[in-house]
Amino acid sequence: MSALINYFDNHEIKLCLRVNRLSRARGVRPFFTAVSKAGDGGCWIFLAVACLLSGRDDAPLFVARALATAVAGIALYRVLKNRLVRERPYITNAGIICGTAPLDRYSFPSGHTLHAVSFTILFTAFDPWLAFIVVPLALLIAVSRVVLGLHYPSDVIAGAVIGSILATTALTV
Repeated sequence: MSALINYFDNHEIKLCLRVNRLSRARGVRPFFTAVSKAGDGGCWIFLAVACLLSGRDDAPLFVARALATAVAGIALYRVLKNRLVRERPYITNAGIICGTAPLDRYSFPSGHTLHAVSFTILFTAFDPWLAFIVVPLALLIAVSRVVLGLHYPSDVIAGAVIGSILATTALTV
């Protein structure tokens, strides 16, 4: 089993190195830094307020559901990060440049991706037309985390899976 894990780790770090090299191209790091900052929460709050201002009767319930999902996501990813203690790629490999300051120490799972995916599912369920905004934004946020050297691809995938589960659960209760 250890050999299999090492095999995947080696390939994942090679992928991280290749993707992170993109951040050296002119304009790429500032662009993905801005995208990543958007995933800090401000864009989701703006969209939630816009939904509240839409006048729809179901908007308050939607925002409460989104808030509960966010709180559950924060609690879950903090527990996972503090138990699994996976160092960020730029810490474990000197060839990876840290493109922006991380919000916390550990990398697994990606909280930005977790929230981007969960909010994308929730906002799209609230109004399918919002998919034109939130789907590209979520994809860019997920990619930004690897480009900026903050996460491994498996961190991003795990964040996306957890975010999907949280949002799907929120829509069923």
